[in-house]
Amino acid sequence: MVRFESPAGMTHHPPTSRISIFGSSFIVQKDLLLAQNVSIVLLEHGVKAAGPTLQPPPVYRVCCVAVESNLRTQKRLAASVAGCGKGKIWLDPNESNEISNANSRQTIRKLLADGLIIKKPVTVHSRARARELTAARRIGRHRGFGKRKGTKEARMPSEVMWMRRLRVLRRLLVKYRASGKIDKHLYHKLYRDSKGNTFKHKRALVEHIHKAKAEKQRARAIEEEMREKRARNKAARERKEANKQAKKQAMLASDDEK
Repeated sequence: MVRFESPAGMTHHPPTSRISIFGSSFIVQKDLLLAQNVSIVLLEHGVKAAGPTLQPPPVYRVCCVAVESNLRTQKRLAASVAGCGKGKIWLDPNESNEISNANSRQTIRKLLADGLIIKKPVTVHSRARARELTAARRIGRHRGFGKRKGTKEARMPSEVMWMRRLRVLRRLLVKYRASGKIDKHLYHKLYRDSKGNTFKHKRALVEHIHKAKAEKQRARAIEEEMREKRARNKAARERKEANKQAKKQAMLASDDEK
């Protein structure tokens, strides 16, 4: 940090000025500092009177090597080209002269490619603590009465819960119908039952499907058994009738012989 001051007690502009460099004050010739605000390079020192009432302090000849130009426009252009804010732009202080000559976006793009202007990386914002808190809340922590704001219906509307439950049941029915586990008739019946609030959750629907399929299979087995039984009884009746007719024919034949 370089600060320019006039010698103490002077009300007019003297031919010398006091320079404060990193806390140390020095007197230098003012005609060397008229060009611009410059970075100071101390070369050698001598002795020169600062004024008519001051003792001769140490004096340093200065050399203007690096002009601290106003790079506000370059920073604004770089922020626009890089797509970020001006606070994210870093300008190389050793290349301030070349950066100050850049007055177009094309030149700024070239400086960005060369590394004279750098877009600072995004500041890390860790999600570790948030993930830890979310995991704790999923198992019921931080969910007590003191953490709740709003009524039960406001926190989780019953309409939303109904929609979620019904969509789960309907997705299961579509999946079972596509895989062939249920036919279209059972699908339609269970679809209507689901809309009528017959099933409290998916497990209840799955259990109902298993019971319905088992009942249907048992009814089919009973029907098949009854069909076989009817077929056996019919065959028995036919044999009995055939035997009866055979006996009758035999009796008639014996009577004819007599």
